[in-house]
Amino acid sequence: MRWMYLLAGIALGVKILLTSNALPDLSQITIVDTIVRETGIPNAVSGIILRNRLYDTIFEVVVFTIAILGVKFLLSTEQPATTVFQFTDSPSLVLARLGATIAALVSIELAIRGHLSPGGGFAAGVAGGTAIGLVAITSSTEEMDRLYQRWHAATWEKISAIAFIIIAAINLSGVELPHGELGKLVSGGFIPILNVLVAIKVALGSWAVMLLFIRYRGLL
Repeated sequence: MRWMYLLAGIALGVKILLTSNALPDLSQITIVDTIVRETGIPNAVSGIILRNRLYDTIFEVVVFTIAILGVKFLLSTEQPATTVFQFTDSPSLVLARLGATIAALVSIELAIRGHLSPGGGFAAGVAGGTAIGLVAITSSTEEMDRLYQRWHAATWEKISAIAFIIIAAINLSGVELPHGELGKLVSGGFIPILNVLVAIKVALGSWAVMLLFIRYRGLL
């Protein structure tokens, strides 16, 4: 059987090397221009993620939610760390808080203008999670838990996920908001709203995961 697999692999390699693929004639159509025209936004990548392959993006949000639940389940049988170390020296505090401020501003920019320039909800959520992580490594776990509860982060995370799925389902059913003028901040129909919701979901979900790992595994 091993020889059969080897021969099959060689045959496939020969086919790939010797068989030429006929290229379609794209001289009369530009895919990017078509996507920009259909979505009403200049960022074709966001147009693909939040319109052309919106089904995939819905399940990506669902998978991210399941991953958070998986972390909670994984750590539910462990005992919290007895000692959690933080960076307490002045240079680390200054650099971490400065980095957190910059990351937070970048997150807002990517979320709000993700349909106009490179960025979008997932990148914005990662930047937001980075900002929260930089604050977490220089703060006590009690303070981070208190902030998490005060801002009702878990509730807003659930609301953002549910709102994203509902709006995406409405969009997939054929209902669209006016696209507006190409290149303007208020344009692109539902896409800017979906970007912001994804950013909130990813940032707050990252916050929840970080709190769990710091509480049960420590920081260092």
